Amino acid sequence: MEARQLAPEIRRELSTLDRATADAVARHLVAAGELIDEDPEAALSHARAARARSSRIAAVREAVGIAAYHCGDWAQALAELRAARRMGSKSPLLALIADCERGLGRPERAIELARGEEAAQLSGDDADELRIVAAGARADLGQLEQALTLLSTPQLDPGRTGSTPARLFYAYADTLLALGRNDEALQWFLRSAAADVDGVTDAEERVSELA
Repeated sequence: MEARQLAPEIRRELSTLDRATADAVARHLVAAGELIDEDPEAALSHARAARARSSRIAAVREAVGIAAYHCGDWAQALAELRAARRMGSKSPLLALIADCERGLGRPERAIELARGEEAAQLSGDDADELRIVAAGARADLGQLEQALTLLSTPQLDPGRTGSTPARLFYAYADTLLALGRNDEALQWFLRSAAADVDGVTDAEERVSELA
């Protein structure tokens, strides 16, 4: 793992550390980033190793939070992501924080976050990701029609592709299915599969189940 593989803005954050420490932390962060999808537990170990050397760096706490999130450790993820924000992280973390609240069985808090002033400032994929979480929180509470309304936005455009559109279409399809609207759900699972160029959903499997 090469420290120079790290994003320039994160390397700048590490510039407050001595060179040897910065290099070691950078290597752990690079490893965490590369392992996050295939082995989140290993990614979390690397992120924690980075934190042990530099707990006051926002990017490091963010890395621990994201790895913990991928491991389903909602409490640790929430604590670390909040710490990263306090330290000045500029990353759009609100959707992850709201989803951690869902994971901890607090959908009402997720909905409250999605209604806040910070949420109103989001746009594009960041807004869509939070919308998906808020709709999921509504579904957790059995409020399926409200969930569907949240997802019914101009962003629900079948011509879009990418990870966030794929997840948005998937959430819409899943909500339709929960409402018993199976034919419509199938169409949106198909659209999710078509948009999912990075393989972030199991939309193709859901299509096979419904077809």
